[in-house]
Amino acid sequence: MSEETIDIHEVMKLLPHRYPFLLIDRVIECTPGDSLVALKNVTINEPFFPGHFPHRPVMPGVLIMEALAQATGILAFRTSGTHPDEDTLYYFVGIDKARFKQPVEPGDQLMLHVKALKSRGGIWKFDAVAKVDNKVVASAELMCAERKISS
Repeated sequence: MSEETIDIHEVMKLLPHRYPFLLIDRVIECTPGDSLVALKNVTINEPFFPGHFPHRPVMPGVLIMEALAQATGILAFRTSGTHPDEDTLYYFVGIDKARFKQPVEPGDQLMLHVKALKSRGGIWKFDAVAKVDNKVVASAELMCAERKISS
């Protein structure tokens, strides 16, 4: 399959998240069924920095994992050829082997690399790595699941 790029307008069609929780600015490469590389520009204007930490702003590790999970959602939707709708979402359902190597600070460009490992019964498993300046800052195995939303 060929690689594609995805701009913020299409990202917003593929993810239900909105400010302040949309953590993907652009998809640089997407090979449906295989892998995706996305970016998040980290700015001092992020709503979490005043409290984490006022004397030395650091992006919370849990939000780095959330950004990686959002990247997996985009890859899952692109692979299945579907979009989220009012009845279906992909939920972040598991995280294994999470590691944090160095802090992410304002001015960093967080590169989010996700690779599909397997998919079965609507549950996807991914290898996920976040990098800044080509150095690994965080990594994990993530799982997401397609689920119908009950009214």
